[in-house]
Amino acid sequence: MEKSRVLVVGGTGYIGRRIVRASLAQGHPTLVLMRPEVGLDIDKLQMLLSFKAQGARLVQASLDDHAGLVAAVAQADVVISAMSGAHNRSHNIHLQHKLVEAIKEAGNVKRFIPSEFGMDPSRMRHALEPGRVTFDDKMEIRRAIEEANIPHTYVSANFFAAYFCPNLCQMRTLVPPKEKVHVYGDGNVKVIFVDEDDIATYTIKSIDDPRTLNKTIYIRPQENTLTQNEVISKWEKLSGKVLEKVHIPADEFLASMKGTDLANQVGVTHFYHFFYEGCLTNFEIGEDGAEATLLYPEVWYTRMDEYMKTDL
Repeated sequence: MEKSRVLVVGGTGYIGRRIVRASLAQGHPTLVLMRPEVGLDIDKLQMLLSFKAQGARLVQASLDDHAGLVAAVAQADVVISAMSGAHNRSHNIHLQHKLVEAIKEAGNVKRFIPSEFGMDPSRMRHALEPGRVTFDDKMEIRRAIEEANIPHTYVSANFFAAYFCPNLCQMRTLVPPKEKVHVYGDGNVKVIFVDEDDIATYTIKSIDDPRTLNKTIYIRPQENTLTQNEVISKWEKLSGKVLEKVHIPADEFLASMKGTDLANQVGVTHFYHFFYEGCLTNFEIGEDGAEATLLYPEVWYTRMDEYMKTDL
């Protein structure tokens, strides 16, 4: 079977660069959108040139140039958007409306994967302010995709491991604590950690798969479905250190966001849903979804024990 041509939008981003590499590794003709906004950003430019050296084709187009965007999209069978939706960086989810319009007009795209890669926004209609904006924006894009009858796959990848595992799920840091670790509630709520390269691998695996068409694929590696206590315990075992556990009740945790900046408030409400409510694991996958590790058992995913070893 001929491999689909893949266009990656946001290819220099945190997940985007991994998707470009995974697409090339799995033998897809790979195009990367090169936006004029790259300007004097030498890091992004060098990354784009490194993709070109690895066999990707750079396609110049701006999100503000509809005709140019349609022309770029027309060269691909699959479009993957990896624009940032993180509030600690640029929040660009709404810009995907321009991409949806271009895909609609081009009329040739067999699959669109919008930028999601976190928890399933359709399950977060009850989310707290101000964090719910992330889910509302993603649902708005979903509605636009479905109203335009664009074939799609949504990817729910749960936790990016680098943001939640080495720091033992602590906020405002990416490195492990030295003496004390904050534990959310009793620390026994299950969450799901996924290596970022594995997210990209599963995403590319899904794009030509009829089983994932117009469905959500959930990446739920069984061995990486862990409680915060289990993560702390793994780290203590690997490092030989014992940390003091400071348990934070739910009401106290929510109260901690008062008077802080927006990015922190968004983070607190998301952490509340993860660690107190258990929103990543408190549901069964239905008919409109599929689980990636069951679909693609041949992928050897990175276990968190291995992941932690690189950070010690």
